[in-house]
Amino acid sequence: MSDAATPSAVTVQLGQGTGPLRGVKVVEIAGIGPGPHACMILADLGADIIRVERPGGQMLAGGKTMALNRGRPSVALNLKDPAAAQVVLDLVRDADVLVEGMRPGVCERLGIGPEDCHAVNPRLVYGRMTGWGQDGPLAQAAGHDMNYIAITGTLFGLGQDPARPHFPANLVGDFGGGSTYLVIGILAALLEAKVSGQGQVVDAAIVDGTAHLNAMTAAFLATGGYQEKRAANLLDGGVPFYDIYETSDGRHLSVGALEPQFFDALVTILGVKDTCPGQADMGRYDEMREVFTTAFKSKTQAEWIEIFEGTDACVAGIVPMTEAFHHPHLVARGTWVEAHGYTQPAPAPRFSRTEATVGLAPPAPGEHTRAALEAWGIPDVDGLIEKGIAVQA
Repeated sequence: MSDAATPSAVTVQLGQGTGPLRGVKVVEIAGIGPGPHACMILADLGADIIRVERPGGQMLAGGKTMALNRGRPSVALNLKDPAAAQVVLDLVRDADVLVEGMRPGVCERLGIGPEDCHAVNPRLVYGRMTGWGQDGPLAQAAGHDMNYIAITGTLFGLGQDPARPHFPANLVGDFGGGSTYLVIGILAALLEAKVSGQGQVVDAAIVDGTAHLNAMTAAFLATGGYQEKRAANLLDGGVPFYDIYETSDGRHLSVGALEPQFFDALVTILGVKDTCPGQADMGRYDEMREVFTTAFKSKTQAEWIEIFEGTDACVAGIVPMTEAFHHPHLVARGTWVEAHGYTQPAPAPRFSRTEATVGLAPPAPGEHTRAALEAWGIPDVDGLIEKGIAVQA
């Protein structure tokens, strides 16, 4: 292997992003799940991010195909050494944002908490990603996605099984109520800091974000339009025209014909307009569901997709991810991209002038320690490596 191909010879340059956050500098204290997802979003949007992680990396952090870690270099620091904490503060000195996802109080004990960072950079936006939040009775307890969404009332209503709730992997909590709200908070605080010149702490708790996602349900509940039962409401399978149906080949279709004109398109194209009860005839919903079940069972998923796609009946095939890669609509939009040897989601959302792009491949922990620290202006990086404060993978 030539010297130019070794990790220590990798070149890291700032300002290479193409999205609207180009020039924004972010220090990421590496964690798992929502914190890396938030930093992936920021990196996709053009921010310069330096990912600081423990030597050897994080549990569940993945390898070269972990898209959550794409777009930024990895630096390994032994944060238990006070000299490593000083390196973080040196990075923060010229940064706009710091992101961390540790339990409350850990960063303070390491010497890189908000007060430490604001002492060297008062305009820093300090983003904190946790499940329970920075305070409250559960703040110091361990937890994961399903635990956080459980206490917000959200998990209770998920799924169409009246006997038990079903959890949607970690999409609703970690990435819906978690990383998405962290990014929103960071961007809002950055805008405010441009006016005030002062940074602040963004306390992004998954419990808060998930509750906020559920605002419409809370509104329905307040007006008596929501029953605290599964498969009993407008959007949870309680009505037959917003549900999932099996096809003759054992696959499934999503049916979401809520509005009257869309319901009319559904029953017309399905060929049951003359036999199906009216949309408002709630007393005959069981009969309507049976009509739909029988009709959809008469053809394969592919046949129904050919019949319904592009119509106003609001019917779409439910496909696994490997098929989603090739869906004509997603192909036309470039929703999935081939990058770093595998298929992964393209940056989102889209911008008309400052297009977001996929950056560096997900790195090995500490792959860019020397190059990234030098690019960020840290002096005597070789000395830090020799002393074990920093580790070059």
